[in-house]
Amino acid sequence: MSTSKLYMTIYEEIKGKIASGEYAPGTKLPSEHEFCVIYDTSRGTIRNALDLLVEEGLVNRHPGKGVYVLDNNAIAFSFGGLVSFKEASESSGQKFETTVPYFEEITITDKLHERTKLPLGATAYCLHRVRELDGERIILDINYFLKEKVEGLTKEIAERSIYDYIEQQLGHKIGFAQRVIQVEPATAKDREHLIMKSYGFVVVVKNYVYMHDGELFEYTESRHHPERFVFTDFARRR
Repeated sequence: MSTSKLYMTIYEEIKGKIASGEYAPGTKLPSEHEFCVIYDTSRGTIRNALDLLVEEGLVNRHPGKGVYVLDNNAIAFSFGGLVSFKEASESSGQKFETTVPYFEEITITDKLHERTKLPLGATAYCLHRVRELDGERIILDINYFLKEKVEGLTKEIAERSIYDYIEQQLGHKIGFAQRVIQVEPATAKDREHLIMKSYGFVVVVKNYVYMHDGELFEYTESRHHPERFVFTDFARRR
């Protein structure tokens, strides 16, 4: 087996043990040397597998102490990837549910064009999706999709996965996104749909999403409960 395939196999196996609870939150993983013995491979291969787990927010390195499993009581989204809520939650091994309290076909007005960057006068789907994880409402998504790119979208599809519908049913290829992340005061809509407790703010992730050909087709505001917000990144010094 090639080195690249081997470290992916090791990554998947360790990830599976984290999801099953064999490596429980807060526990220390075997050392790199111990993993080398377990998998009969080099330290570099083990390090590559652990890097992927760090990038996904499943483990954290403590210099001089080792690698520890994080309490994955939230869905970890990666700065470097473009994944759907369904993909992120399934990756974490947690139970999720999506409800769609609002779904309408609208026209992009001057005000909406300024906010979303979608073409002025275009027809779009506007929907609100409430994301529930393990029984807690933690994310309110406010979505705008160009109708011509997501023709036939329904509330039922939105309750499952819009990206699956776009890529698997419509055959479009989603390319990339620009993201803006900021903290904003909680609105009445946030308080209506999320369990805010005493929190007066939410973490807002604004996504401008483009097709593979570079055409903008989606604007989404994901409004996250601050207790359950995790974004991960992996960076190397040049």
